[in-house]
Amino acid sequence: MALKFKDKEVLVRDLHEKFSRSIAVIMVRFSGLNVTDANELRKRLREHGAELKVSKNTFFRRAMQGTPAEVLLDYFFGPNAVVFAFEDPVAIAKVLVKFAKDNEAIEIRGGILSGQPIDVAQIEALSELPSREVLIAQLLAVLVAVPTGLVRVLSGIPRKLLYALRAIENQKR
Repeated sequence: MALKFKDKEVLVRDLHEKFSRSIAVIMVRFSGLNVTDANELRKRLREHGAELKVSKNTFFRRAMQGTPAEVLLDYFFGPNAVVFAFEDPVAIAKVLVKFAKDNEAIEIRGGILSGQPIDVAQIEALSELPSREVLIAQLLAVLVAVPTGLVRVLSGIPRKLLYALRAIENQKR
């Protein structure tokens, strides 16, 4: 069933909005992907605040106009899908890389992260980063370590004075 002109306009407007507000956009080729696997991938991506969209390349090209994703225009040939990451791009990269390793029907082609183009190697490197929660915990550990060390150093001065006074007291006995 062919889409009417108004339906196409709505689709392009919706895609344009997604391209505009996403933190990261990753393009994948999905030839040979069956419906069950596609639904499984969509489910995994939704759990991490992302969305997989499949559409005609002409709709994607029109929707990209005026967005940071415009640098990806040359990638749109053949069967493509676009993953829009609205929250944590690291988690999305992990899901896609793992799914692509388990399923040969998915091929990661490239994308953008915060307006900058990234290639497949950079997406794989992104997938190897610790999760956001782990990075926050590591940052907090560093921030807590500095004042803790300062307190230990400052408490060492009176402690050494106390040791010296006890040594003098023991000598006089």
